[in-house]
Amino acid sequence: MKNGLMRLVGNTPVVELKKVNDTTSTILAKLETLNPSGSIKDVMAFYMTDVAEKKGLLKPGSKIIEETSGNTGISFAMIAALKGYRFVAVMPENMSQERRQLIQSFGAEIVLTPEEQGFPGALEKLEQMARENQDAWLPRQFENRDNIDAHREITGKRILQAVGKDIDVFVAGVGTGGSLMGVAEALKQANPKVKIVAVEPAESAVMSGGEPHNHIIQGIGPGFIPKLVNLDLIDEIIPIREKDAVAMARKLIREEGLMVGISSGANVLASLEIARKSGQGKTIVTLLSDRGERYLSMNVL
Repeated sequence: MKNGLMRLVGNTPVVELKKVNDTTSTILAKLETLNPSGSIKDVMAFYMTDVAEKKGLLKPGSKIIEETSGNTGISFAMIAALKGYRFVAVMPENMSQERRQLIQSFGAEIVLTPEEQGFPGALEKLEQMARENQDAWLPRQFENRDNIDAHREITGKRILQAVGKDIDVFVAGVGTGGSLMGVAEALKQANPKVKIVAVEPAESAVMSGGEPHNHIIQGIGPGFIPKLVNLDLIDEIIPIREKDAVAMARKLIREEGLMVGISSGANVLASLEIARKSGQGKTIVTLLSDRGERYLSMNVL
């Protein structure tokens, strides 16, 4: 991953959030919005594609099929355009219009599944398409260990380079679990005492023992606990209400000048909750996962 666009992946800055932080702790956020396609999913998608190429699983003209809430689809669509692959995104029909448009703008195809079936429905459709397209490569982001490795080797190590090992808490939402688990592995190797906090939608708090339901915090809360998630690495799980995540995303846009999406609002809210509970002078790191423009049609930001 050395040339052109790939050189930029994961090479994003860490900034301190000052205006939204009313605690005595320091809250730092890695701006994954500045990845080439505008989200943290570039890290996983570029890394996994690189591994697949080295294994001989991809060649010019190969088809890639993956289920997505949108951001993974955008990342793979960009890579497919760059490298001459064909990409098909399988996604629930209630994902934002901008996400669909961005995927299609890279020349990729979209297969929509019923809203009421959620992610399980998209995964079922993916398996059907896999049987019908035996030569296609399926990244399988929810179960592919390369997802975790990508964030351990790139996101986690970049955080350590920017902040150092004296991090008290790392906070991130759980979609596939790849970013939370990968960064957790990197940080705990440097500092075993670091606390790992998972964030999920209160409306679909399955990690906290609740039932799955539809919600608008796209990118996290798939309605099941992904295979990549190692609960033993997680110290605390914080459910965030979707309306509160939206309000914080708006605040980040209008007060910090950061054009971020709804899951970023959830991450920052959870970070503030941890800061208030943890006492003075803690260093808390979180992720701003994607850009807010891809939610404007939802009329919430």
